[in-house]
Amino acid sequence: VQLQASGGGLVQPGGSLRLSCAASGRSFSSLTTAWFRQAPGKERLFVAGIKRGGSTYYTDSGKGRFTVSRDTAKNTVYLQMNNLRPEDTANYYCATTPRSLIVSSMWQKEEYDDWGQGTQVTVSS
Repeated sequence: VQLQASGGGLVQPGGSLRLSCAASGRSFSSLTTAWFRQAPGKERLFVAGIKRGGSTYYTDSGKGRFTVSRDTAKNTVYLQMNNLRPEDTANYYCATTPRSLIVSSMWQKEEYDDWGQGTQVTVSS
């Protein structure tokens, strides 16, 4: 699966961005998909995920602010991010696996087989 992430940019605190992850080679409806982020010098961490059946999962910091969704017609997964904070600044990556993961495994970057190239999100005034 080839993944193309886009939609990052510079936004002020409290602002919003919508990231997109387009796939070629396989339908997102047959994939477990996640968004991770990595700040400079830090580990790549799970942000949100969507299972093949459509169930969604978030870290505590993203609940109520971030929404992951899927458009099967466009074969694209989105991450809508609202009320952004400076600590959300990072390079954001989408990742997929054809396997059905248990919830605790979705947080593990090692469980994913294919990765997009990343899109930079900077939250700053």
